[in-house]
Amino acid sequence: MLLRQIGFLFAVIPSHADESFPDNMHPSLVPALLAKRKAEAVYVDHQDSIILASDTIVILNGVILNKPADRDDAIRMLKMLSGVTHTVITAVHLKGPGISNKFEDISSVTFRKLSEKTISKYVDEFQPFDKAGAYGAQECLPPGINPCSEEEMQFLDSIGKASLVERSLNSPESRVEVIDAISGSFFTVMGLPVHLVHRHLTPFHA
Repeated sequence: MLLRQIGFLFAVIPSHADESFPDNMHPSLVPALLAKRKAEAVYVDHQDSIILASDTIVILNGVILNKPADRDDAIRMLKMLSGVTHTVITAVHLKGPGISNKFEDISSVTFRKLSEKTISKYVDEFQPFDKAGAYGAQECLPPGINPCSEEEMQFLDSIGKASLVERSLNSPESRVEVIDAISGSFFTVMGLPVHLVHRHLTPFHA
């Protein structure tokens, strides 16, 4: 949806790439490694195309919170994130004929202090088992909050897409108020820093 809204046509091709990484790798290096691995896996069979692959991680106190294994694991992660600030890194890798380009963006997210009832409600309603850190920003914002950085808002205004923020969010009545504040890019927390993607992809856009 985000790529389409900022003007790009594309096909979605699962990479099925290995998403493991060395235990001793610094957490901040992991998303770039995995984004590159995903891009290269798809490029093998699509060498006439430009491949965009991304990977997002949540880091709390130097530890990566991956996708939860099950309900109990999701609840465990959200309890860890409750009332504290964590880091979200999204790395993007572009791969194509004569192209190998990478970039990343970092944001900070602060959670409200969450009750066990709120945590259970969120997990049961949204089943965030495919999301790093067991949450999706679009489901967790209080109504009325502007989650975007100034750079993002300027970018969206420049392409006539200021409404993309609201389009990306669940309706107010179908959100669980988990996030207190975002410092940096909202779309990075969602999983794709659209302002950077647009900048890097535009030179190749016919």
